[in-house]
Amino acid sequence: MSDFRRVTDQLSVAPQISVADVAEAARQGFRLIINNRPDGEAPDQPPGAEIEAAARAAGLDYAHIPVVGGPTPAQVAQEREVLASAKGPVLAFCRSGTRSIVTWSIGEAEAGARSRGDLVGLGRAAGYDLSGVLGG
Repeated sequence: MSDFRRVTDQLSVAPQISVADVAEAARQGFRLIINNRPDGEAPDQPPGAEIEAAARAAGLDYAHIPVVGGPTPAQVAQEREVLASAKGPVLAFCRSGTRSIVTWSIGEAEAGARSRGDLVGLGRAAGYDLSGVLGG
């Protein structure tokens, strides 16, 4: 069952998705799936290759930017680049969605695209507490 949490018109985040969720993401108009979860993190986790194959079969773009702990500056930059080139709405996921929204929000803050207060509010509305990551 999909748990896609809208953050902005262009970004939603989710806890671990299944192959069936990919089809639902396509139906909802997403154009890109970003996998922020390293493979093998949990025994019940579907391999990234399965999610990627389902995404490509559904006509979606796919990016794998695995984050362990907090995102590195390189991962933040890579995520910003992938998001900037997306052809439409993006669904990013990890185990709980936290690493996905944290990686995005750090990039937004560093680029000056949104204020820290706005980012904390967007996170809160999606069910994530970004105040410890961003302050405010």
